[in-house]
Parts: sequence; structure tokens; C-alpha cells
Amino acid sequence: MIDVLYFAWVRERIGTPRETVETQAATVAELVDELRAREERYQAAFADLSALRVAVDQDLTDFDAPLSGAREVAFFPPMTGG
Repeated sequence: MIDVLYFAWVRERIGTPRETVETQAATVAELVDELRAREERYQAAFADLSALRVAVDQDLTDFDAPLSGAREVAFFPPMTGG
């Protein structure tokens, strides 16, 4: 089991800020594939991975990052600021 957190427009498209997911995924990319297979709202949220950032256990990482031992994955759009 892994906690998955969604922020900003990702949360809006999926409709929930967080959920606990049972997964067999070895990497973040595999987790995304599992989520996309669930239903249309996940497909919409993960349609363009270049528009997303990911953190595993609060460390910013890439989609090929391993999930072994991870407790939390967060998806969010790139930060902008000024």
C-alpha cells in the first residue's frame, strides 16, 4: 500500500487530494500506468507527464524512480514563482 497525493489541477481532475493505493508497481512510471488504467479521470490527469512533477517520500524525483519501500508519492504541476 502506498499513499498517493494529488495537488493543484491534478487533484481537480482526479477529484480527490489523496488516496491509498495497492500497487505492484516497481517505479513511479508503472504506478502512473496502473492509475491510468483505472478510469478516464486518471487518464486526463496523467495525459502529459512532461507537465507533471513527482516526489517520492517528499523527495523530488523522476518517473523512473523506484518505489521499493516508499510510503508516499505526490504528483503536482511544476512550480512557478516570482
